[in-house]
Amino acid sequence: MIYPDEFEKLLESFKRFPGIGDKSAERFVYAVDSLDIDQVEEIANNLINFKKNIRKCKICGHLTNKDICNICDSNTRDKNLICVVEDSKSVFSFEKTGKFSGTYHVLGGLISPIDEINPEDLNIYSLVNDRINEETNEIIIALNPTVEGEMTSLYIQKLLEGKNVKISRLSYGIPMGADIEYLDPLTIIRAMDDRKFLS
Repeated sequence: MIYPDEFEKLLESFKRFPGIGDKSAERFVYAVDSLDIDQVEEIANNLINFKKNIRKCKICGHLTNKDICNICDSNTRDKNLICVVEDSKSVFSFEKTGKFSGTYHVLGGLISPIDEINPEDLNIYSLVNDRINEETNEIIIALNPTVEGEMTSLYIQKLLEGKNVKISRLSYGIPMGADIEYLDPLTIIRAMDDRKFLS
């Protein structure tokens, strides 16, 4: 072992984050070394507070520090328009555009048999059983245009058959294989405005 124990342990901790390899983790350790103890304690406290206080909204599954997120709790949002997304990163991406006035339903992932992720592992059934009623006007399926996204979209469409609700999906102005979280706000707005109705 070439590193001191504390260095090695912190290095391994950083490598738990997605996309962080040996070199990036090492840079983070050196960055921590350059901070004073107050700054390190602030970072540590922020991590602990996040894990203790952030939870999933009881209605939509979005990240929140309350039982119900600000979007679901808002009187100004159109509760009859629901945008189905993979995760909270997508919610934040749509919210940055400032153009969507409906609510969201966060699945918490996509169906992926190869990764052993099945429909029952996701927040799908609460959409059909708890969110949709006679007032619901439209369900927008806003999943990434990947194999898993397509599979999940088709599964949701099948579940919604027989429900008296319009189903639409984002326009394919979004490149195949692109992640919504990396799209610029203008592309997201155009995709939302040009969405295609499936039923």
